[in-house]
Amino acid sequence: MKNTTLTKVHEGLGAKMVPFAGYNMPVSYEGVNAEHQTVRDGVGVFDVSHMGEFLIGGPNALDLIQKVSSNDASKLTVGKAQYSCMPNETGGIVDDLIIYKIKEEQYLLVVNASNIEKDWDHISKYNKDFGADMRNISDGYSLLAIQGPKAVEAMQSLTSIDLGAIKFYSFEVADFAGIGHVIISATGYTGSGGFEIYCKNEEVEQIWNKVFEAGAPYNIKPIGLAARDTLRLEMGYCLYGNDINDTTSPLEAGLGWITKFTKDFVNSEALAKQKEEGVAKKLVAFILDGKGIPRQGYDIVDEGGNKIGVVTSGTMSPSLGKGIGLGYVPTQNSKTANQIQIQIRKNTVPATIVKLPFYKG
Repeated sequence: MKNTTLTKVHEGLGAKMVPFAGYNMPVSYEGVNAEHQTVRDGVGVFDVSHMGEFLIGGPNALDLIQKVSSNDASKLTVGKAQYSCMPNETGGIVDDLIIYKIKEEQYLLVVNASNIEKDWDHISKYNKDFGADMRNISDGYSLLAIQGPKAVEAMQSLTSIDLGAIKFYSFEVADFAGIGHVIISATGYTGSGGFEIYCKNEEVEQIWNKVFEAGAPYNIKPIGLAARDTLRLEMGYCLYGNDINDTTSPLEAGLGWITKFTKDFVNSEALAKQKEEGVAKKLVAFILDGKGIPRQGYDIVDEGGNKIGVVTSGTMSPSLGKGIGLGYVPTQNSKTANQIQIQIRKNTVPATIVKLPFYKG
């Protein structure tokens, strides 16, 4: 089990620690509902240093990235980031990721912790044709997500740049919390605004401490992975391993918007054909009409009690006070406002398919 640089800090704060993606991670501090609300209303900090970081550089860096990713990375300018995914050769997804253009001919790819080795091997396999410079810097870097509507105001005193001027999916390399060069990125997986801070492991404790000093007047709190999950699910953001995996296509998962057929990428021909012919199943969002909490793996059934799909993510939404979830159903059952049933142990609970996000802010 790996630790992040801040593991002892989390333990000192009384965090409940759990194994996650091979790391010892804080799942909660004071409880998921309180932490969730802190991010929705104020500002909270996640240690997400388990995430993976690859640097891809050189004259062929963009060509390699274009080959392995579904979105069009040629649209990126320095200081911009892009959500994307890496399709595999058989119709599924290797991983979803964020691509940052750090400078001309240099990109940072941020991948999921559980997929670091798999992603590295996948990209390396294609790099034989491109010869880009690849560096896996995952073990040397830490990542803090400072999230919530008060993040800009709470953190402004820690940097000389105007945080409010950094647009969504843009970033600056600048001073922060007394450290000269960190990436301050207007990204995050909560839907409540804020920043992600990339720094070296030896810098992260100083940054963490100064973030909490500056945020004290705003009642800043540490937030665990449990609230990270409820926050992302209220926005309908896919979680790798739950809602997308090696067998789900980006089109089935509603990720057509990051799948650009203006270029050639891994399995693009088959995916273009799938787009043309239409998908057989779709990822849908639903809200329970009755009491209960939908959980990953629960069956989705039709009114006749026939299994038509499975829940991929589910929770009790702290913001809505209702059970919400995502799951795959046949395309003919996927229309908004359609009624489905969720099999919760011995009971079937009616649910309605809705448009995302669940949480409108």
